[in-house]
Amino acid sequence: MLPDFLSLLAISFTAGILGAMTGIGGGIVLIPVLTLIGVPIKYAIAASIMSTIATSSGSASAYVRDRLSNIRIGMYLEMFTVPGAILGATIAVILPTRYDFILFFSFAAVLLVSWQQLLFRRKGEEHPFVEKQDRVSRWLGMEGIYFEKSSNKWICYKANRAAQGGAAMFGVGIIAGLLGIGAGALKVSVMDLIMRMSSKVSTTTSNFIIGVTALAGSSVFLAAGLVNVGLVAPVMMGVTVGAIVGTRLLVKMRNSQIRVMFLFVLLSLALEMILRGAGVLH
Repeated sequence: MLPDFLSLLAISFTAGILGAMTGIGGGIVLIPVLTLIGVPIKYAIAASIMSTIATSSGSASAYVRDRLSNIRIGMYLEMFTVPGAILGATIAVILPTRYDFILFFSFAAVLLVSWQQLLFRRKGEEHPFVEKQDRVSRWLGMEGIYFEKSSNKWICYKANRAAQGGAAMFGVGIIAGLLGIGAGALKVSVMDLIMRMSSKVSTTTSNFIIGVTALAGSSVFLAAGLVNVGLVAPVMMGVTVGAIVGTRLLVKMRNSQIRVMFLFVLLSLALEMILRGAGVLH
């Protein structure tokens, strides 16, 4: 039996805010909460990946308007995340129910790896300086500029290691399709840690990529009959409104504040999913 409409709306609204502000997508909050209140994990994944499309659409449009998202970099990385998402969603659909614990532990592992990487990132790296781009990144024109409202100045940046970033994003796409989370946490990590992009640009470009990745994965769940309209409708409404609110809060915050929030959310949800996979929480 599904939770009531207003409860789903409230949960998804909160998820939309967090997803937009951190670039991790609302699904990373939705799935743990939905499974906690009794929704089977595969239906939660299907609802999440559908709602992720709405989250990305609601937040990405504002970021593109404010010139925070780098569309060139985003479209390049989408070439790798889309086939990965289709492969990951296919694996999730054919996985027998008795092995659902694999999904829980996989979810937790993804969150913990991202949390560890960003926790030990060196201070003073909010706007990484790339002295010399590699040949591929330079040929693709992976650079940009945006206005930082919190410091009232223009920030120039260059991305690096485009080939390595693309390969990593294929793996991220598999995880996105498998877990229905948009994998914004990992997308941000790849752009931050491998491609050396500014935190705020990584977050906003992640939102731009998430929607296309989710659309590819959702087609597999839709074909498998795992999309429940009664569940998806309030969830999509909530995350869309939440994403709009979240984007307005993001542009007024410092990168360091976003990072602290990001780390807290990742750790809390990782611990919950471990308990769910171990059968401690039902």
